[in-house]
Amino acid sequence: MVIKGPRWSQGSARRVLSGESIGLTFIEANQDNQQVILSSNQPGKIIDWDLIEGSVITTRGSFVAAFGAKVDINVLIAKRAGAALFGGAGLFLQKISGQGKVLIHGAGDFVERYLEKEESVLVSTGNLAAFSDSIDYSIQGISGLRKIFFSGEGLFMTKLTGPGRILLQSLKRESNSKK
Repeated sequence: MVIKGPRWSQGSARRVLSGESIGLTFIEANQDNQQVILSSNQPGKIIDWDLIEGSVITTRGSFVAAFGAKVDINVLIAKRAGAALFGGAGLFLQKISGQGKVLIHGAGDFVERYLEKEESVLVSTGNLAAFSDSIDYSIQGISGLRKIFFSGEGLFMTKLTGPGRILLQSLKRESNSKK
């Protein structure tokens, strides 16, 4: 096994803004029957996303690895300022596209949904791990003072509108300040 890393690229500085490290580690097997074990720094699950389904957008801390013949990792700025500031996923997201598979980490367990065209779901901020590039991502305000002050959710929830696949995590990701 050959571990070449970290690799630097044009997107290195942008990856830092999306919560990832500045360099990517490149691992290549040089013999048969070699294995790599990947993990996250928080309990949860890792599942794969086949890019045959289309590009995936990952939230801060959800992207673990990508492998395949041709995989592109780009950093996106959230389409709407409100979603970026109050939607729980942050201003910078990662878009992974191409040919291959992506490993995605979810804190706790995953809840997977496929939304039909125009079908929407409201998600608690911080529980979104990843979603199809075809999903529309925005925020929606919470109404009612009792809900705002006693629900523990704050003022906004994330609104996802289909069509496409979404991966929700059952636990909110720990912030870096708690580690």
